[in-house]
Amino acid sequence: MRVVLQRAEAASCVVDGETTGGFDGFGLVALVGITHDDTPAIAERMAAKTWELRIFDGELSASDQNLPILVVSQFTLYANTRKGRRPSWNAAAPGPVSEPLVAAYAAALRAHGATVTTGRFGAHMRVTLTNDGPVTIILDSADWG
Repeated sequence: MRVVLQRAEAASCVVDGETTGGFDGFGLVALVGITHDDTPAIAERMAAKTWELRIFDGELSASDQNLPILVVSQFTLYANTRKGRRPSWNAAAPGPVSEPLVAAYAAALRAHGATVTTGRFGAHMRVTLTNDGPVTIILDSADWG
């Protein structure tokens, strides 16, 4: 599982002219990619890491400040660009595997106390954010050993 976290001052996700999620004020945008061997346990651990990561001023976390999180599925985080000019998506899990795990990640964040809004899985989304810092952190469960 890969999550790209962006500390944001505001964010929104729009699908077909409808705002599906976002926030005004400070929060996190979590772009979430799922690979073939991800599990609900990995989604839970990633959610805990996201919620507790101290990346805000004063070494505070989103949980310390009860900040909102916009969760957006993004299979392109598993693009393989080693060969040629066209990315391969082989490492990205298919929708029937990915969708429940992205939902499990969002649910785990909520269980930890986060206010979570989301994009719409599989839809063409327009995500807008004002990156604060800028601060962008990549979390990858493959790095956990």
